Amino acid sequence: MKHAFFVITTLAAACLFTGCDKDDDNDYKDPKPQATVVQAAGDLTSALAQFRSLLGDSLNVVPGKTTGRREVNWDGVPANFNNNANFPANFFNDADPLAPNGRKRGLFYLANGNSFRVDSSDFADIDASYAAQFNAFSGKRTFSGSNSHIVEAVFQVPGQTTPAFVKGFGVVFSDVDDANSTTLEFYNGNRSLGVFKAPVGGSNSFSFLGVFFPNETVTRVKITAGNVTLASGVRDINSGGTKDLVVMDDFFYNEPVAQ
Repeated sequence: MKHAFFVITTLAAACLFTGCDKDDDNDYKDPKPQATVVQAAGDLTSALAQFRSLLGDSLNVVPGKTTGRREVNWDGVPANFNNNANFPANFFNDADPLAPNGRKRGLFYLANGNSFRVDSSDFADIDASYAAQFNAFSGKRTFSGSNSHIVEAVFQVPGQTTPAFVKGFGVVFSDVDDANSTTLEFYNGNRSLGVFKAPVGGSNSFSFLGVFFPNETVTRVKITAGNVTLASGVRDINSGGTKDLVVMDDFFYNEPVAQ
């Protein structure tokens, strides 16, 4: 395991973010908003406590809330959606009134031609070498795009299809080896609020990246996990390959509020 660290920073200057816009005189315009960035590698205990506090101390488990936070892990996903590419884009925001409250968390994935996989084998069913690379942070199951290493999520009012926003969002990643491979990009509509890099955690260890915008609204998050898609025969740099393979575990975000 890599040496554990925990960092929290507050950024406001445009040039501290990737993807800053410039005008014809090479002066920065459209400065990026203030953001509190919480990141850690190895032991995530302090970082997660800090980020949960930013999002809201109350963990919501039923619809109808306007404050507090939501969390997603993958361990309650039923067997028919496990170890295959059948995970529904709306699994964590089912608008059916008869759906259980655990399926009403306000998180909706944009398919964009992608499918999604929840896995209990550390993805060894895809390639046996992955068992030595990935660990689950909580429980036994982790998450990845099936035919892309990029996943996009939007927010809805829990239990409804009403578009919503959050102020902060964070992800636990497994096996980040390259400091430039794994990022979160936040959007308010089509406007990027910035790209943020997850720290290196290393094989069989974890990295956390969470970003909170005190004065902004986030309607979409683009998650880039590693720099290549999981596939048979594709090896991580720790297993003789040339790319950084990364999977996801727990998600954290504040209560989605109607736009």
